[in-house]
Amino acid sequence: MIFRLDLPLHCCHIDAMHEPNGELHHRARDTAQLREYTAELTAGRPTVALVHGARGSGRSALLRAVPPLLPSDALVLRARCHPSEQGFEYGMVRQLFDPVLGGTARRGDHAERGAADGPQPAGPTQEALLRLLDTTRSLAADRPLALLVDDLVHADAPSLRWFAYIARRLDDLPVLVVASLPLAAPQVVEELGSLPYLRRLWPEPLCATCTADAVDQAFDAPVDRDLAGLCHAVSYGNPLVLQEVVSRLRREHVQPGSPDPEQVLAIAAQALSATTLTWLDEDDPAAGELLTQLAVLGPGTDVALCAALSGRGEAHVQQARDALVREGLLRPEPGAAEFAHPAVRPAVLARVPARTRLELHGRAATVLARSGAPARRTAEHLLEAGSDWGLDVLRSAGGQAAAAGDHRSASRYLRRALALLDASDEPESDLAETFHELTARLAAVELHCDLDGAARQVAVAADTAPDAARRAGILASLASPALVVSVEGAQPFVRACGELAALPSASSDHLLRLTAQALLAGHRPRLRQAARAAVRLPDDPAARTFTGALAAAAAATGRHRTARRLAARVEAAAGPHTDRRAAAATGGLLGAALALAWTGAHARATALAHRVVDTARATDDLALAPSALLVRAEVAYVQGDLEAALTDSRAAVRRARELNSAALAAAGLACTARALVGLDRAEEAAAALGREPVSDSTAHPFVRALVLQAQGMVAASRGDHGAAVGLFLDCGHRLALRGITNPACLRWRAQAAQSYAALGEHAAAMTIMSGEPGTPGEGAAHPSGQAAGGRALLTPAELRVVELVVRGHSSLEVAENLFLSKRTVDTHLGRIYRKLGIRSRHELIGALGAEPSV
Repeated sequence: MIFRLDLPLHCCHIDAMHEPNGELHHRARDTAQLREYTAELTAGRPTVALVHGARGSGRSALLRAVPPLLPSDALVLRARCHPSEQGFEYGMVRQLFDPVLGGTARRGDHAERGAADGPQPAGPTQEALLRLLDTTRSLAADRPLALLVDDLVHADAPSLRWFAYIARRLDDLPVLVVASLPLAAPQVVEELGSLPYLRRLWPEPLCATCTADAVDQAFDAPVDRDLAGLCHAVSYGNPLVLQEVVSRLRREHVQPGSPDPEQVLAIAAQALSATTLTWLDEDDPAAGELLTQLAVLGPGTDVALCAALSGRGEAHVQQARDALVREGLLRPEPGAAEFAHPAVRPAVLARVPARTRLELHGRAATVLARSGAPARRTAEHLLEAGSDWGLDVLRSAGGQAAAAGDHRSASRYLRRALALLDASDEPESDLAETFHELTARLAAVELHCDLDGAARQVAVAADTAPDAARRAGILASLASPALVVSVEGAQPFVRACGELAALPSASSDHLLRLTAQALLAGHRPRLRQAARAAVRLPDDPAARTFTGALAAAAAATGRHRTARRLAARVEAAAGPHTDRRAAAATGGLLGAALALAWTGAHARATALAHRVVDTARATDDLALAPSALLVRAEVAYVQGDLEAALTDSRAAVRRARELNSAALAAAGLACTARALVGLDRAEEAAAALGREPVSDSTAHPFVRALVLQAQGMVAASRGDHGAAVGLFLDCGHRLALRGITNPACLRWRAQAAQSYAALGEHAAAMTIMSGEPGTPGEGAAHPSGQAAGGRALLTPAELRVVELVVRGHSSLEVAENLFLSKRTVDTHLGRIYRKLGIRSRHELIGALGAEPSV
């Protein structure tokens, strides 16, 4: 078996590792004791030595080391016992004496009785024992006699009786008896009593230093110390397991100087499975059954459950657990059984047939359900077994997991519950209601872990609702700005909003939340009814959500004063982010942040974006975090802080991927690419955009326009202005489809004009710019932000600086107008000069081909 790892660090003698001459090494203490026993034999005195040890600990190797230590004239008789031979009477005795008696010992006590003329008495008779004792005396009279018995505990009952009988009658005989036994063999020890010549030997497991020496010797080269430590941890100091591990490592050509820890661990687990676990099945089937149960059912499985599964009772299972602890497979701490090493469980599972696993999980689910165990615990076994029952258990488990914040597990439970409905025998009406309820719950759960999946479940929940009012209620509870970034997620809200507005007595809460979703999706339903409800309930979270969405819609259409006024109303009504009412209106904060970003109130927009991120974390509404990060990145980008924009954009991509939102991930990658282009890292930008293309049919028009703008910027930075113009014009077309006319949302016109100018089409450049309405703080500078030689485009932030500089503003005045520091403005000017190939602001007008505005 395996020894536990809590071993002393002094040298504990390596066994079963040999030099070329076959001698044992690092067994100095054990070999010295064997020499003492053989010295007693030479002196004509008897010794009975019991070598105790687990499987693979070196018991057999020590027995093999005895003959070379004996006098040259000693007679050595050997026997090796095996469980399969326990049914053969005197099997061990025959192995010992047949070589010298010529087969006479095979007759045992039957030879003494003559012909068998009836039923023979079971077990050895006194005559047989005396005859064998006389044989032993006669053999020892001529020369010293050594009897070596391996695995004595597996001997047949008559042979064990003979062993105890003769061991007690060796006084004054030159006989050495050496027998190997497991760690615990109480029957044999008790029968021998307190013989004065009884000796007991316990080979110690290997320490870490000895293991390292053995591994060095096996590889015939110094090995990596981490590799040696891993071999020691897996083998638990068992020499035979270590030998098997090293043998497999060499067969797999593991490099001893620079091993891969994962590869080593996998190979070691296979070695563990091929040795110690096989021994366990042979020596203690009950312990083997318990080990299988613990491996299949997973960490934390208690002994009571295993007792119920095996039907043996807790006392019996506890004994098996104690055996596993003694062998080092389980930790000794009380309570639930835990494996002592991570490699043990995979090794056990590799030997368990798939059918056995399914059966164990199914039985465990049944036992746990009947005993009233927590639903989540039962549900895990139901999932593993693929059981066709447990709908109520899975539904309860989904609620428990969601309450604990484990949304992915809750999704698994509820999806399985939905699958079980196909086999349910409920009435059709009840079945439809259950399906609708489970779908709505699954959508609510997946808002926190799978936004694309949540969008699909929202659509199903809306389609299965019995009426418009019920549909509005379900969708209002699921309303999240993160859903409307895709067409599939937005459609149910837009449709339900139209239905609800036509109802004579619609719920104000439902109307406000659905209208807010429709506005963020780019649709403008009948707003008067929702606006009147928002006026009546100014402090209501739903009213603030609607007001924030309305502010974003106003900003998108260029109504700056209205947008800022509505955003200010949301800011004033918002409490601390830990307040429940404030958390319920987080979507309103996001809409207000967008409105402020698109109307030039960048500092306030950044503060609100911070607020939304913090609130999402505090309230476990992780779906809003990517959107808030994107808003914050946009504000930083417009202000010229490209590093901050890049950091937030990349963080938004990570969050979007964690939430499985293709549209949000694409928006984040587009923002990442824009920041990289501004930092003169166009190749990185192109690589980022190529990772996750967005389908025209699934993405929100604004997201698709954002991607097109970023693609156009990458093309222009590479000098492909023809492709860039097409991308920028396509971007503007998609914005126009949703009525987004504010140039601050996406400055595609200025960028398209720059590419036209680079192509020499200045008339087209002036035409495209003439269609852009004026915005606060913006001048009418010529659109060309690129030298004729095709240098890199100017970013929106750089364009704003250029517009003020060509109007004659000093750096300090530009800083005050744009709410920047003078140092930032100077940094922008330096980058602009490098891109345009000029040295001063006096050359700027000529490089742009524009006259200063007064």
